[in-house]
Amino acid sequence: MSKAQRDKGASFENETCSLLRDELGVDVRRNLGQSRDGGDDITLGKYRIECKRRASIALYEWWEQVNKAAKVGEIPVLAIRADRKERLWVIDDKTMMMFLRGEL
Repeated sequence: MSKAQRDKGASFENETCSLLRDELGVDVRRNLGQSRDGGDDITLGKYRIECKRRASIALYEWWEQVNKAAKVGEIPVLAIRADRKERLWVIDDKTMMMFLRGEL
């Protein structure tokens, strides 16, 4: 991975942290060394958030990555943004149903 690609990814992670800080009023920071350690990019309580910003989207590959990082009781979340597009959040059926029932 080139330095430009790493910088682009780090920028999106910081942008996502900033959004979460502004909206939730809590301190949210990137997990430094996540690529080396195989973890998630942002941990927010029980949520394990993986951030991906690319020109093309490899959704299922990234979904598998964040699921591997999440431990029992933690909720995997994928934040993605293609070039010149808005950020999207990806969760699974179980999490969506819990959200709709007001359990999250």
